Amino acid sequence: MNILITNGRVIDPASGLDQQGDVTIADGKILSIGATPSDFKAERTLDASGCIVAPGLVDLAARLREPGYEHEGMLDSEMTAAVAGGVTSLVCPPDTDPVLDEPGLVEMLKFRAEKLQRARLFPLGAVTRNLAGEVLTEMVALTEAGCVGFSQADVPLTNTQVLQRALSYAATFGYTIWLRPQDRDLGKGVAASGALATRLGLAGVPVAAETIALFTIFELMKSTGARVHLCRLSSAAGVALVRAAKAEGLPVTCDVSINSLHLTDTDIGYFDSRARLSPPLRQQRDRDALSAALADGTIDVLVSDHTPVDADAKTLPFAESEPGATGLELLLPLALQWGERSGAGLSRALQVVTSAPAKLIGAPDVGSLVAGAAADVCVIDPSIEWQVEADALRSQGKHTPFIGYALQGRARCTLVDGRVVHEA
Repeated sequence: MNILITNGRVIDPASGLDQQGDVTIADGKILSIGATPSDFKAERTLDASGCIVAPGLVDLAARLREPGYEHEGMLDSEMTAAVAGGVTSLVCPPDTDPVLDEPGLVEMLKFRAEKLQRARLFPLGAVTRNLAGEVLTEMVALTEAGCVGFSQADVPLTNTQVLQRALSYAATFGYTIWLRPQDRDLGKGVAASGALATRLGLAGVPVAAETIALFTIFELMKSTGARVHLCRLSSAAGVALVRAAKAEGLPVTCDVSINSLHLTDTDIGYFDSRARLSPPLRQQRDRDALSAALADGTIDVLVSDHTPVDADAKTLPFAESEPGATGLELLLPLALQWGERSGAGLSRALQVVTSAPAKLIGAPDVGSLVAGAAADVCVIDPSIEWQVEADALRSQGKHTPFIGYALQGRARCTLVDGRVVHEA
């Protein structure tokens, strides 16, 4: 279908484009930006007056809960939530049931996602079989099946020798290993170590849980030459170590979640299990350091860390509740809010959720608005003010610490491959 998006402010962080103009789409591809070709005949016209026309968002951390955890989320519900939030590409971790450690499982998941014809799915394969931390998976076969990297999800890889072998193997083929920097034993608590955790009587997770893991990862990177993506950085000390590693020339990238970027441990309030997250929310100085690092490029990407959790698992006492929060529909407005409040600006706010994550997964056809690229487009209405309400979320998971928050900006229309997959 030929589609004309007219009267919008077109912003493409990848190329630095920011101008009023039209976007023409034909055969699922972007045909032109700016002036409409004289011979172009639109079958449908979308009026984007007062709106921003941007690339579809790319989220590097979205648990879709299928297969194995359908009571907490399904491909159908979570893909619907994704496109409602302007997210057109998703990276999912391998901690499904069964674990994504076999090519057939990856191919099945991708096939099911493609049949829904909503967002694109980029799976991560498991580093070790069944995430058990003992035997490496067949990374070549998993890559051929569609994996864009390899991860242990939130399961710590405690055997340093196995981690070294995984990094060496990945370096041989140019693969990226995605790691959550958290020491297994120090990371067993439920809240960030500090005055609040002590006052509430909650087991703490010290900053050292992150920094010790980072030291180990960086030393192994130096000896193997492997490329590593660090998932969900959470502390000021961690930011300093990453900044030093990048200055040293190590091939490391990292992301931060919307939760750690906007919230602190005080948002736990009186044992609010919606703020039971992993990594745990830390103090104000950590949040400020994360924000500054995202602005200056030390942190590359902002993610939703979408982890839908069912009501039964969240209505338990704080320490016993399941960590996680829904986030796909909140990534866009919280990115815009961060860009405005931090001074980073609109272009940087969009970059960290579009072109930067697309580049990281090696997907040049998404995350940008250039002629010939896939027509994955998000039409954003920045004037919409709305309140986060659990019942209004499309995700099967209704729990997030942002419930009740007033946000501004929302996806008015989302296109994937030139198809309108969401329209408000």
